[in-house]
Amino acid sequence: MAKRVNTMTVLRSERISPHFVRLYLGGEGFDDFQPALGKSGEPHTDMYVKFIFAPPGVTYPEPFDLQEIRSGEPPERQPVLRTYTVRRVDAAARELVVDFVVHGDEGIAGPWAASVQPGETIRFIGPGSGYRPRTDAPWHLLACDEAGLPAVAAALEALPADAIAKVFIEVAGPEDELELQAPAGADISWVHRGGPAGEVDDSLAGDNAPLIEAVRATEWLDGEPHVFIHGEAQAVMHNLRAYIRKERGVGAANASISGYWRRGRTEEGFRQWKADLRAEEEGVGAQG
Repeated sequence: MAKRVNTMTVLRSERISPHFVRLYLGGEGFDDFQPALGKSGEPHTDMYVKFIFAPPGVTYPEPFDLQEIRSGEPPERQPVLRTYTVRRVDAAARELVVDFVVHGDEGIAGPWAASVQPGETIRFIGPGSGYRPRTDAPWHLLACDEAGLPAVAAALEALPADAIAKVFIEVAGPEDELELQAPAGADISWVHRGGPAGEVDDSLAGDNAPLIEAVRATEWLDGEPHVFIHGEAQAVMHNLRAYIRKERGVGAANASISGYWRRGRTEEGFRQWKADLRAEEEGVGAQG
């Protein structure tokens, strides 16, 4: 079944920190957007969409048909997809809010978000999702880098007023600390790596990401927490996932742990890396 393509208009933009740009999307396409809902009927807090970008100088015939383009266009004319978490769905204002990490001219989506003008349109597919913080969890553990920050921010807003949470957010520096709405019982720690994630050396990234030690060093509270940890894949998948699942014994049903990106790889390369990792893990499981 072909994935549904939505088209929205850029209503306005806001530079919320040196490395974050917030876009407000809406227009007629907002009525076609169907938020991903959990069993409770409330929206998931990690909803993500895949923005569709045409290569420079390439236009596609209308009506836009992604499946037809993928099957009929040569590789150099294929669209590029970039995944971003929905920060907020404002039904009253009819706005979709998305935060973009921007590091100068690096990448595709970031520079676009930094320069796009109100009135321009953007296509995307989605949303996908899978997480909303449990209201009955004894406590919550949330950790992320810039890529996971929108989902963590949305999760904090969805927590009950009496919730207990330990939150760790790794960013370049204090200038990227964003204002967050959270219950009084949420202990939020900002972890500074000293520069953008793609620019610092290996002593501050991957296996050595400051986020890893921050999470491992925190006091472990009573009861099994509901965990949400998303960010750079080497730090999350090869370090924090093993710590949470194996050392701390948190069950799969209470652990949403995944890489959003991988240092040194495009999103296409990251998707292939994840597929290879999944195949390797399944192969080990089949032999065991």
